[in-house]
Amino acid sequence: MKPHLIIFAILIAGFIFYNFFFKIEDDKTNTVVNIMYASVLFGYISFMAFSLLKKMKK
Repeated sequence: MKPHLIIFAILIAGFIFYNFFFKIEDDKTNTVVNIMYASVLFGYISFMAFSLLKKMKK
């Protein structure tokens, strides 16, 4: 489970880093990029929960 948490921390740091330093000037495009990145983050959270439940079942 530890590698999953490290990858998740890197994804969170990338999201924060993007929003502070690499923001796209066009508001619509920036919103789309933020929504896509947030979707990846929530998808990874669900993957971590699924793998944890799978390990607990064994």
